[in-house]
Amino acid sequence: MAVIGTRIDETGMLIRDGGGFYLRRDLGGRYLLALPRTPVDLVEKRVRLVGTLVGDDLVDADGVAPA
Repeated sequence: MAVIGTRIDETGMLIRDGGGFYLRRDLGGRYLLALPRTPVDLVEKRVRLVGTLVGDDLVDADGVAPA
């Protein structure tokens, strides 16, 4: 498991879950995302996530873009 403060740069499927979003990781597992904007155009698509791990499986996302 990664340490809080670790930079994250991964790909996976962006999933909307209620009012939040998470990344279903290509490497297995998932990250809940704290996002500065709502990427509704990328939901259910493969994306690249860049951000910082700020909690157990919680990433403060700097950006989410098509992979």
